[in-house]
Amino acid sequence: MSHQLQVQIHAPEDVRLDFVSRPDPGPRDAVVRVQACGICGSDVGYVKVGGMMGPTDQPMPIGHEFSGVIESVGSEVTGVSPGDRVVVDPQGAGNQIGNGGSEGAFTPRILVRNVSDARSLIPIPDALSFELAALAEPLGVGMQAVNRARAKAGERAVVFGAGPIGLSAVATLHDRGIQEIVAVDFSDTRLAVAQELGASYGFNPGREKVWRKIEEVHGQSEVYGSTVAATEVFIEASGAPQVIPEIISRASSGARIAVVALHRKEVPINFLSVMMKEVELIGSIAQPADWDDMLEMLIRCDLSPMITHRFELEHFLEGMAVAQDPDAGAKVMIQMDTGAA
Repeated sequence: MSHQLQVQIHAPEDVRLDFVSRPDPGPRDAVVRVQACGICGSDVGYVKVGGMMGPTDQPMPIGHEFSGVIESVGSEVTGVSPGDRVVVDPQGAGNQIGNGGSEGAFTPRILVRNVSDARSLIPIPDALSFELAALAEPLGVGMQAVNRARAKAGERAVVFGAGPIGLSAVATLHDRGIQEIVAVDFSDTRLAVAQELGASYGFNPGREKVWRKIEEVHGQSEVYGSTVAATEVFIEASGAPQVIPEIISRASSGARIAVVALHRKEVPINFLSVMMKEVELIGSIAQPADWDDMLEMLIRCDLSPMITHRFELEHFLEGMAVAQDPDAGAKVMIQMDTGAA
């Protein structure tokens, strides 16, 4: 039986390149030859804790931001064919690819189950490269946060956290006609990428009084005698525990706060301020239902500055080390060598 490489988590801080059997599709499945797969912040978190929520009895395969070519399909599959260029919805048909499911996309070939049950294989246009198509999943997460916040042209926005999800939110805000975008991050490298993608300003809390700077560029308003930022939209993509309480404290009346970061611990919230200011605190997860929204934006907008590093699968551990260092860059893309056994 033929084998291939597969990235799997075995324990906290223990991620390995294992050899596993190459997949064959069942009647309702497809095998996708992976071309590019991005390392997500959640992958970094899974490695840290040893799995989705911690170690389990079996190694956990990871990788969920990917594109590729359909290599084979089962006898009952319709609508897609071998040779089709696709991006894959990792949550489609309940697969949970790279997120606790049985498959992960840091591998040359991946089994995508039950492809006839949901639109989990989405065709990509020939004009879109595989690595840019692999940005559809993280772009969708940032886009959904912007959608949930109901951001519209003419408003002012602040994005806390300039990792790939925050950068996706910045790019989406800019694409929606929002000009006054502030990005906040401790990494000057990521702030520079944010400005390439449309942020008007990049503030580093390590050396700047961020809220003073936000008020300088977005203006001020007054709430019950206190001066606050006049910003209408906040996207929380940092995961830093102090950010949500700070936004609620410093936001103006009617501000909308979309929380897309993964907060593993409880965060104290002053609901008196939420009530008195009529602040909207909104959760956001996953992507818009229509993946064409992301693919059309990837054609319309140049998101290539988000990809700062590329590694072959055999050098995945080097790529993970970069992804674990927020000062090193933004999106790390793993390129597959399908010739590797």
